[in-house]
Amino acid sequence: MTPAAWHAAEVAARDAYGRLLARLAWRWRDVAAAEDALAAALEAALTAWPRDGVPAAPQAWLARVAERRLLDAARHARVAAHPDTQWMLSQEREEAAMDRRLSLLLVCAHPAIDAQLHAALMLQTVLGLDSARIAPAFLATPEAMKRRLSRAKEKIRQARIPFELPGEEALPERLSAVLEAIYAAFSIDNDAAGQSLADEAIFLAELVSLHLPAEPEPLGLLALMLHVQARRAARLTLGFTPLAQQDTALWDRAMARQADALLARAAGAGRPGPFQLEAAIQSAHASRAVTGQTPWEQILGLYAVLNAHWPTLGTLVAACAAALEAGRLDQAMAEWAPLASLPEAQGYQPLWAVGGFIARAAGDRAAAASRLERAAGMAQDAAQASFLRGAI
Repeated sequence: MTPAAWHAAEVAARDAYGRLLARLAWRWRDVAAAEDALAAALEAALTAWPRDGVPAAPQAWLARVAERRLLDAARHARVAAHPDTQWMLSQEREEAAMDRRLSLLLVCAHPAIDAQLHAALMLQTVLGLDSARIAPAFLATPEAMKRRLSRAKEKIRQARIPFELPGEEALPERLSAVLEAIYAAFSIDNDAAGQSLADEAIFLAELVSLHLPAEPEPLGLLALMLHVQARRAARLTLGFTPLAQQDTALWDRAMARQADALLARAAGAGRPGPFQLEAAIQSAHASRAVTGQTPWEQILGLYAVLNAHWPTLGTLVAACAAALEAGRLDQAMAEWAPLASLPEAQGYQPLWAVGGFIARAAGDRAAAASRLERAAGMAQDAAQASFLRGAI
């Protein structure tokens, strides 16, 4: 296979996977079949492109091959004459009206599907992540995640879950799951050297905000991610640098201002939510670029509100870290200890990283070394693992 053909197939797969899968799944009402057809199209490309040359429109080529495979399967199953199939073949949808990925995200958030699988299903179906990459974000093994996702896709098929936007009454519940999935995608790529997944997550948040302008939480999520993305260069320039130690001169001030403008728009709706609060916390961190100091007391107050109404393991651990930075060691120790005993926390890497720094501040060198080494062993990024081991 020529390098050019391989590169074209790789780029087409990376850049178009979510759009093509969403389009195919929407038209044929079967996520698993659409995945199989797209995988077959990519395999065909690896055979045909080195021989015939890379087509002028690789994504369109993949779409045509996948559509033909689905049509052949429908004919083989003797359902080509079925009204639903005829509708699929004849219906021409206007892609500009709405990116089909948003619709597919909402399908994956249907209440008939186990709520614990909503985000993972979206990550695989819309963004093309495999089970091995998804599993750590949900504290599961790749094998277990693969089985769960297969069951979820079969549930969509067997229950004939409609591929349509939910009514207004059902939208808030599904929207929350969609936003969680988008943020999970962003977080998976947050410390990686590449940033295609983070960029895609930001695009999807922009898409949700565009099509649901009256909803404040998508704006809050977008503001949150832009604040974090604005500090990417400072975080990764010298291996891994935690937020409190980053050089603010490397932060993207324009992106931070854009994030604050979005957060102000969200606040204008008068309906606070967890992503708006997390964005406000990141905005407070961003103020260090102007004042030279981090307002830790303000950040602790925001975490107190967030955890009073929408607590998660991640936000509870982050509050412990903020307490430590604010000089409240006793509070950090008291709040961290019960989290460490939770079964779901045993595989949560940030918990042990924060616990290591708390123990180090308390003078317990043995506990600090044990926790930091445990966190380093769980780190998905080599630079972060090196930073943690260097702190022992």
